Amino acid sequence: MRPLMRPMKLAGDELIFGQGALAHLEAIKSKKMVIVLGDDIVYKNGVMDIVEKHLKKAGTPFKVYMGIEPDPKFSTVLKGAKFMLEEKPDFILAIGGGSTMDAAKAMWIYYEHPEIKDLETIADKSKFPKLRGKARFGAIPTTAGTASEVSRSIVITDDVTGYKHGIGNMEMMPDVAILDPVTTLSKPRRLTIETGFDALSHALEAFVSSRANVLSDVLARFAIKEIFEVLPQVINDLKNIELRERMLNASLIAGLSFTNVSLGVVHSISHSLGGVLHLPHGTCNAILLPHVVKYNSQDVEAKKRYDELAKMLGKKDMVTALNDLTKVLEFPKTLSEFVKEEDLMAHLDEIADLSAADGCTKTNPICPTKEQFKKLILLAFHGEK
Repeated sequence: MRPLMRPMKLAGDELIFGQGALAHLEAIKSKKMVIVLGDDIVYKNGVMDIVEKHLKKAGTPFKVYMGIEPDPKFSTVLKGAKFMLEEKPDFILAIGGGSTMDAAKAMWIYYEHPEIKDLETIADKSKFPKLRGKARFGAIPTTAGTASEVSRSIVITDDVTGYKHGIGNMEMMPDVAILDPVTTLSKPRRLTIETGFDALSHALEAFVSSRANVLSDVLARFAIKEIFEVLPQVINDLKNIELRERMLNASLIAGLSFTNVSLGVVHSISHSLGGVLHLPHGTCNAILLPHVVKYNSQDVEAKKRYDELAKMLGKKDMVTALNDLTKVLEFPKTLSEFVKEEDLMAHLDEIADLSAADGCTKTNPICPTKEQFKKLILLAFHGEK
């Protein structure tokens, strides 16, 4: 058992989950709320109707800020912060997937501290500012994957370089997290699989993290078992709210685990591939997982842990378990379906360097060399053959 080296924090002040959880919006005390949306999908699928009904019943005035791209840019963050400086909310509510929640958290920082003008300052742990001087923060996830609603982390893209900057600080843990499976019912099959693999990678990487501890292990183990069981079911029954609820809760539990003990090189490489080649995060995670598990199994403790999980799942090893899951889900097994080889090779050294520098790398069971990073990336592109 690895020693616990830092305090654990499981979510913020209020964590509400289950069918009908959106009703908790009526209990939030706010003189003025700003709701941050990625796009208009929550209007089209009826989620915003439910949100507005509860806020109107509570008498909570609100304004909506909408317009966040996947892999949100720093310029987008500053635009949202400017809107908040004009509206002066005392509560910020993000409704959406990981990009929306991450962007809203970052907007919150620059709303509270408009004197900060760059990303570098908040990336420096010694300079990260105190929050909640102006507003509290809440999150309602609409995908079962990122767990940003219970995460201390954000990923923001530099407009100039295109690089993704992963920034973590417990100040950014949302005060209120509301998980209602009704918000996920309209998500298509492909996105359900991608976000499901993101949640699975959170739990798997947390379980073998160099910071893993007894509490994070309990959470990660449950999330892994649940996702392996439920994800193949929900993709064939997308409107089943009970299955959606189980996936959303599994994502939440995986998030509670990883936000305390960090991740590993699946995420390091995915961040880099996303920043340089703009590949989908969940897709990269899904394809990288079996290769990274095989690589990490060189570490005796990691292999022991993977074997424990495989036994729990009734599989001979975790690589087989992951490959079998990918097959059942009919999900691509190589990056070659998403990027041309010449484009990957042109940026291979850059992606390897960025992966090595990523904050998730330091808690991987083994820290790869640059050449090992390159090999893992090429394995993900070509496959084992």
